[in-house]
Parts: sequence; structure tokens; C-alpha cells
Amino acid sequence: MIKISLCMIVKNEKDTLGRCLESVKDLVDEIIIVDTGSTDNTKEIANDYTDKVFDFEWIDDFSAARNYSFSKATMDYILWLDADDVILEEDRKKFLELKKTLAPDIDAVYMKYNLGCNKEGKPCLSYYRERLSKRAKNYKWIDPIHEYLAISGKKINTDICITHKKIHPNPPGRNMKIFEKMIKENRKFSPRNLYYYARELFFNGKYNESIEYYEKFLETGRGWIEDNISACFDLSQVYKNIGDSKERLRALFRSFEYDTPRAEVCCEIGYYYKELRRYNKAIFWFDLAMKLEKPKDSWGFIRHDSWDYIPLLELCVCYDKIGNTDKAIKCNELAEKIKPDSRAVQYNKKYFESLKSKS
Repeated sequence: MIKISLCMIVKNEKDTLGRCLESVKDLVDEIIIVDTGSTDNTKEIANDYTDKVFDFEWIDDFSAARNYSFSKATMDYILWLDADDVILEEDRKKFLELKKTLAPDIDAVYMKYNLGCNKEGKPCLSYYRERLSKRAKNYKWIDPIHEYLAISGKKINTDICITHKKIHPNPPGRNMKIFEKMIKENRKFSPRNLYYYARELFFNGKYNESIEYYEKFLETGRGWIEDNISACFDLSQVYKNIGDSKERLRALFRSFEYDTPRAEVCCEIGYYYKELRRYNKAIFWFDLAMKLEKPKDSWGFIRHDSWDYIPLLELCVCYDKIGNTDKAIKCNELAEKIKPDSRAVQYNKKYFESLKSKS
């Protein structure tokens, strides 16, 4: 059986750190906590679980802090988590089984990262991340912000999930501050840096600047396929916010240059035509979203509702608008099977019942 070091970087995580460590303490053989400047009792909580708590002066560089935490590991493999992550019971069982059976030639294990869950406990958004890596390979974290572990060698995907349960938002302006520091220091931006800086500009409402950097990213021709698709989707949202409907639609179709259509994009095209009251066109795109096969091992973001629940609800509305009540009711019934307690589904049911009572 392999032995595992858990390596974490933390700062002011008193509300989440204990929850995280409780979920993982019996899955790992060593816990290493690197504190980057907490002013609450984060370090006291960490000391309840391990005597390997270290200080690291924050230098606006997540990779530097994570690499320092990795340098303290002594076990066969290294697992990393953030303080607002947990491993749920079903995934704990899978994790223990992996620990018992992992082949010694595996250099890295990718696990699903679930961001937010609905009332039924199903993830709303998920993607794969590198989680477990062989210590002897001495992998390094890259980039000061939106950092990633540079993995090579033999790697596998698993259905083990890490669940993100954020309580507090990130400190305002933190990410932008790091990017601005990179610019001030004349650091050359990689395509990945361009992509994430464009996103940060978008999230901060700097729409024209975000368009500039999304275009710079796409023009490199060196972006990861999933980032290219996400950049096109984000561009459509930027253009939507500034009221440029022509460029909004063009950005969505541009995503098809990189891979087969994704349901998230098809739904957005459906929304575009629905807003124009061109319901038959909207029906085509929402229906297409339903017919696509959801990627199983893609490392990109997957918004799960876009592949079934959302298009069903929108098809219900569109069919009703063109007078096809039977199809509208059928779509709502299918949506109800996915989310029985959905307010939208229940509203639609009452609406259709009222129509029947009037006839």
C-alpha cells in the first residue's frame, strides 16, 4: 500500500480547515500545513491534526507556497487540497481502495473536482485536476496565480471526487493584484496567463480589456482546447453584457473551430434565439444540447445541467410558445425526473394544469 503526504497552503481558514482535515485525516499518512500569514486561529486548528505546521511569507505567488509545502513531504505520493475542500464518504471509500491498489508505475492520479452541488447533492460544475503525484518525480507548481502542477509520465483518471465547499469569497482584488504585479515586473505572459487574465478582467467588469486579452490568447494558437472553448463562451458573455449581439453569436460559433459542439454553448445559442422570439431556431439548439454525448474523461469544465435539465426546461417554454402543448408538457415531465423539487418544474406543472381546466 502506498503512503501519502497531504500538503496544504492556508491563510485565515478557521471556518473550513477542521472540516477538511476531518474528511481526510485517516486517508493520509502525513499532514503538512503551510500557513501564509493567518491572523485568526488557523494554525491552532492545524496543530490539532499535525505537528508539521510551517510558516511561509506570502509573496503573491501561489506556486511558490505550494512548492514549499511539497518540499516538506516525505511519503511516496503527495495529495494537495484547499482548506474549503472535502472528501465525501463515498469518495473516501474509493480513495482507500485506490491507496491499496495503485500500481507503482503510476506517476499521477487525476480526480474530479466538484464545484457546488444542487439540492439533490449532484455537482453543478466539475472538471479533472491533478491531485495525487509521485514525490520522487519532484513535480513543480507553475504560475503565481491559477497555478498548475507540471505533470509528466504515466497518469490516470479516476472517479474519485474532491468536493469544493466554499464558505467565504476570495479576498477582493487578490487575483487582479497578482496579475498587475506580473505586468509591472514585465513578466512575459504565457497563453495560459493571457486566458486567466482575460477572465479576471471580465469578472471585474473591464469588458473591453477582457476582449483584448481573450483575443490575444486565442491568436497565440497555443491554448489548451478546453481553454479555447471556454474563452469563446466567455467572450459571448462579454459581448452580451455590452449589447453586441452579432459578436455574441459569432463567439459561440467560433468555439466549434476547436472541437465538437458542447451543450453549454448550444444552450447559450438557444438562449440567443429565444430572446429574439425565434422559437423554432431556439428549439433546434436546445434539442441538440440534449442529444450530445457528455464527455466522460474531459479535463475541461462541465456544467452538468446544460446537458439535460436546462435544455428540457427551455424546450418546454419554446414548445409552449409555438403552441405545441403536448411536447411542452413532455419536456417538463422529463425535467421533473431530473429535479423533482425544481420550482420551475412545479410552476410549469401548475401552468399546464390551469390550461387544462380552462379547456
